[in-house]
Amino acid sequence: MAGKLIVTLKRGLAGKNEIHKATVRALGLRKPGQSHELPDNPAVRGMIEKVKHLVEVREA
Repeated sequence: MAGKLIVTLKRGLAGKNEIHKATVRALGLRKPGQSHELPDNPAVRGMIEKVKHLVEVREA
């Protein structure tokens, strides 16, 4: 788990739960199609799990 993850926002946030919006913002994403490289750790994995229906994840 010591690598990096590339997280891409695949769906817009309009009409979504405020907690999901805040989680996506905490992942560093704002617009659909935007990607961000994050460390692969349990905290980031937990945030991704919460919004897995909105994002796409791949290993860097």
